[in-house]
Amino acid sequence: MRQHIYADNAATTKLDIDAFEAMKPFLLEEYGNPSQPYFFAKKAKIAIKKARETIAECIGTEPEHIFFTSGGTESDNWAIKCYGAAPGDVKVIVTSSIEHHAILNACQSQKIQHSIHYLPVDKNGLVSPDDLDKALDWSEKPICSCMVFLASIMMANNEIGTIQPIKELAAVAHKRGASFHTDAVQAVGHIPVNVKDLDVDMLSASAHKFNGPKGVGFFYDKGRLVYPHNDGGSQEDGRRAGTENVAGIVGMAVALRKNCSKLEENQRHIRLLEDRFMGLIYQSGLDFIRNGSEHHLPGLISLSFKNQDGEKLLHRLDLMGISVSTGAACDSVNTQISHVLKAIRVPDDYVRGTIRISLGKNNTEEEVDRIANNIIKICSER
Repeated sequence: MRQHIYADNAATTKLDIDAFEAMKPFLLEEYGNPSQPYFFAKKAKIAIKKARETIAECIGTEPEHIFFTSGGTESDNWAIKCYGAAPGDVKVIVTSSIEHHAILNACQSQKIQHSIHYLPVDKNGLVSPDDLDKALDWSEKPICSCMVFLASIMMANNEIGTIQPIKELAAVAHKRGASFHTDAVQAVGHIPVNVKDLDVDMLSASAHKFNGPKGVGFFYDKGRLVYPHNDGGSQEDGRRAGTENVAGIVGMAVALRKNCSKLEENQRHIRLLEDRFMGLIYQSGLDFIRNGSEHHLPGLISLSFKNQDGEKLLHRLDLMGISVSTGAACDSVNTQISHVLKAIRVPDDYVRGTIRISLGKNNTEEEVDRIANNIIKICSER
């Protein structure tokens, strides 16, 4: 039987077996509600405390700054919609044109009440600190006492892998009196992330991107900059109401700790696979563009093949037992090109032939060879 090859790790990752084993007791045996005062709830409460400590240690902060959520989307929405001293604050939000839709759509929902500014990116998908500085320069613009300023720039792009100069961007924001949030969903567990070194005020992460379970994530808030997102009980220090997903939180902490402890080993393995894959593609003589910056997430490869159809390429690979992603989606009328590919200005004769291969720690050399050789075969057909 043909072995399935999964090469879409930027979409989601395989649940780590140690994370799964750590979760099981809190699904089957220790299922008590951690908010209850009786003894049966104690293990769940302690497990959440330890998980918070583990996650805080992994990103270089203290446990009291970590708040558990349902995932990256909720964390991003929390930052955008709830930043400020009160819901009535007038917000100025500066973000980039290549953010995840969790940020872009959250900003769009705030557009009536607030001022939203979208920064361009260069052909590699990089945000210029100078552009952020200009966007936050309100020295000659009217400012009222209830205005608050927020910059939100993703740490690493989910489509092209470009890693932003977050430390520099955060410094620019702070110089202009703005707080800084980063969507680090693609970054956490894959590249070093230390919130104190980066000096970010808020950060979003999602467990299923680093071999944890789906439906759970966390939000880092340096100084209580957001008001509560959910109304209800007093969970998460009164910041996020709702009974905690104990099993998910435990699994997330185990997966993150494991990925962070083996970060260099995993990166080295994935980069070797990436170099092997790209070597085969370059040797093929195919006409293509590699999208993104040289400083990118290990293993995230966005390729645009000239005069090809990325959607058809995806489905052909799928029939061969290979799972990848694409940068364009077809409907009954038009081909919808990703906003990221538009923002980096991929030429028209290449953009529709875009696919994304995102390799992970579980991929092998044999799998990489098979992916590359089948792409070459499909693109070479007449």
